[in-house]
Amino acid sequence: MKKHFLLLFVIVFFGCKYAKEETPSSSTVKSKLVEVFRVSKDSYPNISVHRGGKGLKDYPENALETIQYVSDSISAIFEIDVAQTKDGQLVLMHDSAIDRTTDGNGLVKNLSYSELQRYHLVDDFGNVTDFQIPLFSDVLKWCKSNNVVLTVDIKRGTPQKHVIDAIKSQQAEDVSIIITYDVEQATSAYALAPDLLLSVSTRNHTEIDRLLETDIPTENMLAFTGTRLSNPSLYKRLHEEDIVCILGTLGNLDKQAEVRGHDMYQRWHKFGADIIATDRPFEAHEAIN
Repeated sequence: MKKHFLLLFVIVFFGCKYAKEETPSSSTVKSKLVEVFRVSKDSYPNISVHRGGKGLKDYPENALETIQYVSDSISAIFEIDVAQTKDGQLVLMHDSAIDRTTDGNGLVKNLSYSELQRYHLVDDFGNVTDFQIPLFSDVLKWCKSNNVVLTVDIKRGTPQKHVIDAIKSQQAEDVSIIITYDVEQATSAYALAPDLLLSVSTRNHTEIDRLLETDIPTENMLAFTGTRLSNPSLYKRLHEEDIVCILGTLGNLDKQAEVRGHDMYQRWHKFGADIIATDRPFEAHEAIN
């Protein structure tokens, strides 16, 4: 009888132990960004710089030097793209190939990091610069040292876990936000890193409903509402949940502001877009601030 009781105790004890390990703990120390990016706080940067900076002469997209250059002038967060090389290194690169943004060619997945270092980054005007494709780890180190926040777009074929592990290895949780595009990506990211702030797709009420049905707390959500101005009810609902809204003006809305005047950014901001994600960060920042 005593043996049966002891066996039952062991099964229950270890069953509870492993169940707790598989479930995000309520005692998880969350990224400082979870507390900063709240509508009720209103103390976060209101500009997100697309691809680390685009359309800048002598400063290519997804370059550490470009992030440094823009950061010297305005307060902003920086959206970057992370891809994985043939030898498993994480680098900043938007396209699957390096042809458009460097003076080289080939697919990132078919090139080692040492091979990528043969080439130089090209700006949006075709000028070859002295800058090279940066390691994600180097960008994390600089951003952590300078308190610059990144939103990390994980490119297709790059494991989400590898990127999150890289963030943790640099202890850069307080400057890193993971971008997700659907509920499945958001759920898996939260399971891997319940301490991180997640950019989640909330282009309509259906997407919000699906997110609210998950185990992801609303405090871990930063809402990307798409690249079109949404119905006011969408922003209102998200704000009632204390969730900060990002509007992507890159593309058509940036073109509208260029033609009709920079005060369009201020209008969109007052309409409900707490953060403007743009290819025109200097103009948007000046208009809003």
